Amino acid sequence: VTAGIVSAKGRIIGAGPYDDFIQTDAPINPGNSGGPLFNVKGEVVGINTAIVPNGQGIGFAIPVNVAKPIIPQLISKGEVTRGYMGVSIQAITPELTKAMNLKEAKGALVSEVVPGSPADKGGVKAGDVVIAFNQKKIDGPRDLSSRVAQTPVGREAKVAVLREGSEKQLTLKIEKFGSGEAKVEKSASSDQGKWGLGLEDLNPQMKGLFKPQSGQGVLVANVQPGSPADLAGVRPGDILLSVNRQPVNSSKRAVEVISKAKDSDSLLLLLRRSEGTFFAALAK
Repeated sequence: VTAGIVSAKGRIIGAGPYDDFIQTDAPINPGNSGGPLFNVKGEVVGINTAIVPNGQGIGFAIPVNVAKPIIPQLISKGEVTRGYMGVSIQAITPELTKAMNLKEAKGALVSEVVPGSPADKGGVKAGDVVIAFNQKKIDGPRDLSSRVAQTPVGREAKVAVLREGSEKQLTLKIEKFGSGEAKVEKSASSDQGKWGLGLEDLNPQMKGLFKPQSGQGVLVANVQPGSPADLAGVRPGDILLSVNRQPVNSSKRAVEVISKAKDSDSLLLLLRRSEGTFFAALAK
């Protein structure tokens, strides 16, 4: 038996996509790992799980409210079944908040919807911001991932999204995670210009290498160091899918859309990288 103080909740330690640990300075070792974490009333509040190799006296426990729904599944089936929605999501940065005219940096931004997935069938679209799941507010991507994972397979879920300034209520049927889902995580040249982008059309060889969906996209050939594109995390080799929500299938089309935004102080890009799709907000 060891004793300590809870110093933080909701800690993320890189153990998986559903990290939500209690941090405590009660020593955790092979002898008590997997055992209960009690409060002063003798109530179980967590399951001792992990330590930080270089962090003296710091341990982590799974909150009991996370573990309780899993226990019946382990007893009856010997495995955990998690819900699946079929989207790639990302956090909303201050830059994205401004570029998308959002009131606050809350919710989960959908950067990709897997074809044929529950989200696709339910009408979710790339660019939607999920703000509520089953009437519970969504603060960020991990919040949404956790709620979807804990939703029983086959159950309908109510999803509230913001789409171009309007709130929409959608209904989708949760499927089993791992049941055939796609992996979701992540020639004319344009002048780099004020945004710092160099673009090229995808030739047949490039399309075979990058495998864009439906032949869509333009190759980011180069990024000027220190430019808005560079500061927003855009890299050479990324595939540009849309500019300010307008799909681009050629460098000429991309330049046309970018030119229309010449008086704007921001640019919203949808890009594809090896691990998936994501939005990037460029600011002057």
